[in-house]
Amino acid sequence: MDRIPILRMGDTLLVTIQVDMQDQTALALQEDLADRIAATGAAGVLIDISALEIVDSFVGRMLSTISGIARILSATTVVVGMQPAVAITLVELGLSLEGVRTALDVERGMALLARLRRENALGA
Repeated sequence: MDRIPILRMGDTLLVTIQVDMQDQTALALQEDLADRIAATGAAGVLIDISALEIVDSFVGRMLSTISGIARILSATTVVVGMQPAVAITLVELGLSLEGVRTALDVERGMALLARLRRENALGA
């Protein structure tokens, strides 16, 4: 089974999915990411799916679940690099990815996380 690497960049965890997501890989990623958020105290999670050409309903739900887990652990998740065909497929499947923030690319995703951290710091 493939494991998805999780890189730490400051207080952000970066996940770049370069392989087709099988169910077991997706479940392992959820668990690995939850463990890393808890261990590092990461404030943000950036998931790059630009290499994925196909996303099924399971992977779509997995992205929502990861976002929910991260939120409970006080981290914000941003999914970046979604291909237009993937966005269309998710909408056709009826998956709106409720609670999942998105950005076009990694640079914009990192900027979004930084802005959200500033807003949270001001509101706290």
